[in-house]
Amino acid sequence: MSDEKKDTWLGYVATTTILFAVCATLATFKGGQHSTRAVLSQSKATNQWAYYQAKDLKSYLHELNKDALDLAVLGAGKGGAGKPGGDYVQAVRQKAAAYAEKIAKYDVQKEEIKRQAEGYDSVIASAQAHANAFGMAVIFLQIAILLSSVSALMKMRPVWYGGLAVGAVGVLYFANGFVLFF
Repeated sequence: MSDEKKDTWLGYVATTTILFAVCATLATFKGGQHSTRAVLSQSKATNQWAYYQAKDLKSYLHELNKDALDLAVLGAGKGGAGKPGGDYVQAVRQKAAAYAEKIAKYDVQKEEIKRQAEGYDSVIASAQAHANAFGMAVIFLQIAILLSSVSALMKMRPVWYGGLAVGAVGVLYFANGFVLFF
């Protein structure tokens, strides 16, 4: 009679070990997916921020050119190159206005690029949070599998109960990897 109880108990140990192993496998798979998403999003975010910097640099160069032309107009009005109101001054003002339009266009483009880059940054944060939860699940589930295995080999129920407790924490982290409730 005592052997039958032990055999039943060992069957439960085997069943819980299998369940923990399945959850650990799935957690590893899902954690890898989220880690990959984080890396790809990081690459996209880096590209967007580099694009933003390029637009910002172009905008700055146009601002410098516009400022130089504005100074040239001021110089022309004080007896510099050309006459006030002459063709030169009008051409300089037109060029300065064209630079101002480009600067405004770059400012609009930079805002859109910044919005996209920040979107990638939020995807990175979310993917990392999911990956971390799945990573914690794998750790606890592997410890639970180890404790369950040791309990079956040593025929020690208290060790299995400890494995169940650790496994419950692992399953909680596994569920958290999907919904991020903590």
